[in-house]
Amino acid sequence: MAAFRFNKPYGVLTQFTDQQGRETLADYIDIPGIYAAGRLDRDSEGLLLLTDDGKLQHRIAHPRHKLEKTYWAQVEGEITTEAIQKLRNGVELKDGMTRPARAKKIDPPSMLWTRNPPIRYRAEIPTSWIELKISEGRNRQVRRMTAAVGFPTLRLIRYAIGPITLDGLKPGGCSEVEEQSLWGLFPEMGKKSPKSSSSVGKFRRSKGRK
Repeated sequence: MAAFRFNKPYGVLTQFTDQQGRETLADYIDIPGIYAAGRLDRDSEGLLLLTDDGKLQHRIAHPRHKLEKTYWAQVEGEITTEAIQKLRNGVELKDGMTRPARAKKIDPPSMLWTRNPPIRYRAEIPTSWIELKISEGRNRQVRRMTAAVGFPTLRLIRYAIGPITLDGLKPGGCSEVEEQSLWGLFPEMGKKSPKSSSSVGKFRRSKGRK
């Protein structure tokens, strides 16, 4: 068994094939038999977990397990204390009220990389960054939440899934993680064995479409 973390660049689909010729995970990862555990929108960046363990993949991806995910969002305008409090209380969306989130204003992340293409800037409108921790998996939830409180998201990065973070990973970078550490995100399951086998050597950055 093997598991990996990947820093998905902007514009990459969370799948390995695409009939329209768009960038996919296959442009960055060449490890047979692994699949993404959950999704990340094409216009979002950041942490994606992959595994060849179907049960683990399902458990990470399924919203009923309430696995906390940490996002960094660059929003349009100077975020207000009132807007932050609304995010903390829960926001009314078309598909119902969100759970309370852990939200705060932050400085631009120190590990921030240049996005290609860059976000649109308007000289007369400032931007600000927030950190948002949620335990739901609704479609485009973070973007809808910030828009609902009056601050549309311009750039969105998923920094962490539980305690697994992007630290040390550049965009397009991939590294192996202990499968046991991922099962450890679900303490009700107890310890899982055997330990994952190492296949990190099979990772390569594809040169086909770069």
